[in-house]
Order: sequence, then C-alpha cells, then structure tokens
Amino acid sequence: MLKKPFNFVSLYIGLRYTRSKRRNGFIAFVSMFALLGMGLGVFALVVVLSVMNGFDHELKQRILRVVPHGFLSAKTPIEDWQALAEQVAPTEGLLASAPFVEGQGLLTFDQRVRGIEIKGVLPEVEQHISEVDDFMLLGAMENLQPGEYGVVLGALLARSLGVTRGDKINITLPQISVTPAGVFPRSKRFTLVGVFEVGAQVDQYLAIIHLGDAQKLFRTGVGVQGIHLKFADIYQAPAKVQTLARGLGENYIAKDWSQTQGSLFSAVKMEKTVVSVMLGIIIAVAALNIVTSLVMMVAEKRSDIAVLRTMGLSRGNIIAVFVVQGGAMAIFGIFLGAFFGVLTANNLSQIMGFAEAAFGWQIFDPDVYFVSYLPSVWRWQDTALVCALSLVMSFLATLYPAYRASKVEPAEALRYDT
Repeated sequence: MLKKPFNFVSLYIGLRYTRSKRRNGFIAFVSMFALLGMGLGVFALVVVLSVMNGFDHELKQRILRVVPHGFLSAKTPIEDWQALAEQVAPTEGLLASAPFVEGQGLLTFDQRVRGIEIKGVLPEVEQHISEVDDFMLLGAMENLQPGEYGVVLGALLARSLGVTRGDKINITLPQISVTPAGVFPRSKRFTLVGVFEVGAQVDQYLAIIHLGDAQKLFRTGVGVQGIHLKFADIYQAPAKVQTLARGLGENYIAKDWSQTQGSLFSAVKMEKTVVSVMLGIIIAVAALNIVTSLVMMVAEKRSDIAVLRTMGLSRGNIIAVFVVQGGAMAIFGIFLGAFFGVLTANNLSQIMGFAEAAFGWQIFDPDVYFVSYLPSVWRWQDTALVCALSLVMSFLATLYPAYRASKVEPAEALRYDT
C-alpha cells in the first residue's frame, strides 16, 4: 500500500509526472509547446494591455490639457458669468472656471478650406483652465486682444492650410446675413497670431479667439454661452458637473470631457477589447495543446494507472493526478509569461528607445503620429485578470483527459500491457 498520506498522493504523483521522462518524444514536444504557448499568450496580453492603457492615459492627459473637464452652458446668454463662477466655486474638487463662447465654422486661406471649432476665451482667465499657452510654437495667448480679431490655431490645422504668423484668414459661420446686395454667409477676416501643438487631436480642428471677438462674431452681445470648469480629478468631473447643473435649474445644460471626447476614448477601449480577445486565442490554443499532451500521456501511462488503481486510488484520485499534471504545466507557463510581461511592460519605453538607437529605426514618425513612442501603463488588475482566466481555461482543458484516465480498467490495462 501507499505510504504517503492519502490526501497528498494525487498531488505527489501529478507533480512527479510533470518531471518524468517521456518514452514518446512527441509527447514531450507537445507538452513543451503547450507550456511555451501559455507563457507567450500571457506575456503578449500583459504587454499589449499595458500599451493600450498607456495610449489611453497619454491621450487623456494631452487632450485634457486643452479641453476643459466640464462645461456649464445656458439656453440664453449669461450676462454676469462672474456671479455664476462664484456660485459654483465652493464645489469640492473644483479648481477654476472661465467664460466661453463657441461654435463651428469654416476656415479659408488661399482656396484651402477646413472645418473648425471656434472657441472664444479670456486668455488671462483661460490659463487657469487650459495649458495651451505652455505649448505655443508661435506667438502667445496674450496676443489675443479684443477688437483686433486675432486667432490661434492648432499646428496640424495651420500646417494643412499653409499659414504662418501674420497671415490673414477668413472664418465663415453657418449663418447668413441679409444685405441690400443679397443674402451672404457671415464671414470675418482674422489675423493668425499664434500656433500651438499639444500633440493630440485638437491640433487638427481648434481655433481660439478672444472672447470679445467671439461675442461679436456669434452675436451674443455682452453675454457668454457658459463657463468652463477644471477639476482636481478628471474622473469625478462628469458626476460633479451634472450635480451642478441640477442645482442651478433647468436653464443650464451640463457637458463633460467624456461626452465631448467620448468617441475617441470609446474607440481606444474597443480596440483594447478586440486586441485582448484576439490575443486570448493564443491562450486557447495553448489550452488545447494541454488537452493533446494529457490525452497522449494517459495512453502512455495506462499500466501505471492500472497499478495505482489496484493500490487503492479511486477514480477521483486518478482525475486529480492528471488535473495536477496539466495544472502544473499551465501555472509554470503563466508564471513565466506574467513575470516577463510585467518586466517588459514596466520598461517598454526604454527597450524601444534602445532598439531604435541600436538599429536606426523610428517606429512612430512624430510628423505623422500624435504619440511618437510606445507608452506603457502596467496595472496589476489586468495582469491578475489575465492570469485568472488563463488558469480557468487550463483547468477546463485538463478535465476531459483526466476523466479518460479515470475510466481505465485495471484488469484490462494490465492484461494487454506488454
């Protein structure tokens, strides 16, 4: 009879089987292939999820340098925006507020036309909301003076139009003016006084003008459309803006960065999900290889199984032996993949920088891409989820071969054993 404690027998034998030499070299190859496949799948998922997190974080940080965290606008122009700002100032986590007038239009220069978003601001107040002034390539926000009709453009927008500082450009609104000469779209000539480059999508479409010029352009009189808000925590901004709007009454409408920029971040999230599913197929293939290796192991160990059954092991113990064997392979592969995945994810920027310097590559051309390097933000929650799902898939993969092993009849297996 077996001398080891009965409750450790299955664990002991299963671990011994993982280390034992195979009479059939193909079984050893398939087992190694399953282990490496599991490790590669976990490694790829950990690194890719970290890169997707990095892109998401980088885009949010860059865009929210320019885009306010929240917007409080009214159905009718607000003539005393200072009073509104003082009213919302006690809100917990609110750092600053500033007035705005905004709309859409067309920018024309030398027969080139681009659609733009026009934002009218007070430069001295807006600097508490936006960091545009820190990313000026030409000029400065203070060059926007009331009545001079100056405009600051994003770098990609200015580049696509071929304009530089001092050029005269026309802004046309989707409105009409009725004159004795006929009906014409409303248009105004502006002078380019500055160019900014944040390194995000806003570089393609944003045009900033002085609040006073915007009031005349959009005919809001002395009033403004609303106020921009900046919060200490961008993730609390959506709920806080909605709470403020409800407290101010039905005349106010609330928006936040997740609504104005939501489509971009939703696309990043969808890409992260799709890529994760695609890479998860690698883990599924590795799990199928575990099934293959265990089925062949059961065929090779039929006589051993028969001996163990005659020594008192139950069918449940036999199932446990092969579950332990398959699980040990999977755990070792998952550990290797997670270890090297975390190591790579936390040093990815340095690794890519070294590779670019060593081989003369430039993976992301800064003239083409907003983000010219591979950002990586490792989160333990993602790694834990990947490892947990891999373990579940591996456990399920061991059940069928283990069940097949438990159905081996001792007398018949020993009878035909050569």
